[in-house]
Amino acid sequence: MRSTMAILCCPVCKGDLDLRVDEMKERGDGEEEILEGVLYCAACDVEYPIHEGIPDLLPRTDEEC
Repeated sequence: MRSTMAILCCPVCKGDLDLRVDEMKERGDGEEEILEGVLYCAACDVEYPIHEGIPDLLPRTDEEC
């Protein structure tokens, strides 16, 4: 995930995302994998959850905010 941060952006404003890690595990190759956390867009004040290593970057609707 950290290696892909350079290409990830907010799906709404295309701004930068900040990574907040809640849970990680070490992979067999010595790298760490982010299992749980949040990608945060400061411009939109929106959090995109990471669950089981998969980020949910679907834009939020008014009902979800």
